[in-house]
Amino acid sequence: MSYALPAARVLGLTLVLLSAAPTALAAEGWSVVPAAGGAADGRPSVYAEGAPGTVLQDSVSVLNPGARPLTVTLRGADADNTAGGAFTVRERPTDTGAWIAFAGHAGGRRTAVRDLSVRVPAHTRADVPFTVAVPAGAAPGDHPGAIVASGGGRTSAVRVQLRVGGPTLSALTVEHVRVGGGRISYELVNRGTTVLAPRLAVRADGVFATLLDRAPRALPVELLPGRRVTLHEPWTGPPALDAADVRLTVTAAGGVRSTATVSVRFVPWGAAAGAGGVLAALGALFVVRRRGRPGVRGPWRRGHRAGATGQVNSPAPKSS
Repeated sequence: MSYALPAARVLGLTLVLLSAAPTALAAEGWSVVPAAGGAADGRPSVYAEGAPGTVLQDSVSVLNPGARPLTVTLRGADADNTAGGAFTVRERPTDTGAWIAFAGHAGGRRTAVRDLSVRVPAHTRADVPFTVAVPAGAAPGDHPGAIVASGGGRTSAVRVQLRVGGPTLSALTVEHVRVGGGRISYELVNRGTTVLAPRLAVRADGVFATLLDRAPRALPVELLPGRRVTLHEPWTGPPALDAADVRLTVTAAGGVRSTATVSVRFVPWGAAAGAGGVLAALGALFVVRRRGRPGVRGPWRRGHRAGATGQVNSPAPKSS
């Protein structure tokens, strides 16, 4: 639960004795989780929303079910996607991570600090309030961040899903489609201001038949605004001899849709080098391809042999 404050107001650290730590938690060691009302509340992440210029407040709990005291350092961070789409954080925050502050002391007075070290006794939970001061000039949309906790030789994080009020834009493009090595590789780019959960549909039309027709499915990635990721779709057992149009269609909530097409040739080059009959069949194949086939629209596009980068036919993204 998050709410706006007229100015930064941070509550003091609260320590609560854990009367009975779950066995699984004790086996895994300490953890950090969202909290509300002085207790861990089971939320998967912290969600906060406010207009530019407001200050939002929430709390996290550091749970130490172990038999020894623990010191954990908390800091704010900007969320990010790895090149493969996994969730990570940036080392130097410039967005939400830089807006997060904890209660600290300097010169005998309480003050807001960016990094806070918390000592948690054995079998104890420490509730740590924090604030998110949204700058007056913050852009509307999603600003994903995290609270990172480090201690006891490892690091854990609580995601902070911050949305700044105002008009938002949801936009995505699929680019640089390539076929080879038993897979279809492609890039997704979030060109909007909202976090997207994309869905992918794949279709590949050969000269005489449909080679692939995969219905839309959710991708295992949460694509953050402004991020680019490279993903792969398996294609085992492609044809030995064919020419195909491979079309990827990606959709997301808010009417987001993007399509990219690549033309690819599958040629058994080793056999073709020593067999004139294969070459003749290959020529006939491409003649049929140029003249078109039932169910396939559009002119012949220059293709590439399997394993080479294809030409992407993707509409230009709409300007916001």
